[in-house]
Formats: sequence, structure tokens, C-alpha cells
Amino acid sequence: MGAGSARHLLLLYAAVAVFGQTLNADVVEELDESFKDDRKNSIWLVDFYAPWCAHCRRLEPVWNEVGLEMKRLRSPVKVGKMDATSYTSIASEFGVRGYPTIKLLKNDLAYNYRGPRTRDDIIEFAHRVSGALIRPLPSQQMFEHVKKRHRVLFLYVGGESPLKEKYIEVASELIVYTYFFSASEEVIPEYVTLNEMPAVLVFKDETYFVYDGV
Repeated sequence: MGAGSARHLLLLYAAVAVFGQTLNADVVEELDESFKDDRKNSIWLVDFYAPWCAHCRRLEPVWNEVGLEMKRLRSPVKVGKMDATSYTSIASEFGVRGYPTIKLLKNDLAYNYRGPRTRDDIIEFAHRVSGALIRPLPSQQMFEHVKKRHRVLFLYVGGESPLKEKYIEVASELIVYTYFFSASEEVIPEYVTLNEMPAVLVFKDETYFVYDGV
């Protein structure tokens, strides 16, 4: 390879590197101390990392893929990353104890992600936690569709009640692990027997359990 060709190749590599950095910056925002105030009006998915952390370096390309996909989907969730060793007070405020720490920040709540560090798993977590806490099922068709997609399904049946308040409270803590749904009695399949209303149903495999608050 001649000197001219080598220079052209180096320029090409440099251009690709710059393009990649620009693309990553466009889909994953590097956060600083202003984030503490700026984040209040948005939903954020944040990777708190340390520059020396090997696990953080392995997560970086996955995190860039997450940011790219969330932008492609036009998700309302913004994707960012913060050097927790540089902004220790903010990291401490959000309870960061190790690296990397992934959190979804919504209103005044911070939800920890503890699942596999893969693009699809992280995106699924972001969609679940950023959406409605209790998702309504308006029809039997929708119920069957959701039941097929979830190994365990939590469903509140009925109107406003102390039981529903408790259901919402539990959902706010456990939404990081699974979805929570609600429906009217008409949506429930005929094989389900409800002796009391309201009630919480838990479907697993081909069976179900009824909790009526008693």
C-alpha cells in the first residue's frame, strides 16, 4: 500500500470515528450537573457509569443501540449517561452504589433496572416503566392477547375501592418486574369465577388465583 493510499485509509477511519461519535451523541446525551433540574420535565433512562469500569465499557455499545432504537421508535423516553465519579452528589441522590447502574427517572421516582444488559431487555423495561402504571384491557380479545404474551398476568377487576388503591401501591413498587392491568367484569373469561367484587386475579400458565382483599 502506497503512502497516499495509507493516508486516505486513515482519513476514512477518522471520518467513521467522528461520524460514530456524532451519532452516539445524538441518541445518547452525556449528562452533567444541569441534569438535576432539566430532568424534571422529561422521562429519562440513564446509565450511571465510571470511566475505569470494565462492565461499563462493555455496556457502552449496547447503550448506544438502546438510544438509537428509542429514537427510531420516537419514544418519549430520553436516553442519557452520566459519569458518576464526576457528579458524585447527583449519583448519591439517585442511590447509585455500583457501576454501571441503570435507572429510569419518571416524575419524582427512580426505578432500578436489574435485568440482563441487552438492548431488547433494557428497551422493554423502559417501555413498561415509562408507560401507564395500570393498563386497561377493554375487551376479551385484548385480554387473551395480553395473557399469551405474559407468563404471569396481574389483573384488577372492579371500580374504585380500597383494594384498587392497594393494587396501585403494589404496582408502583413492582412495575420494574412485570405489567399490571385492569378490566371490567365483562372482559373476564367465562371459566373465571368471582365470588366477590372488586378482586385481583393472578393468571399463571393455565390456572388463576383470586385475591379479594379478605
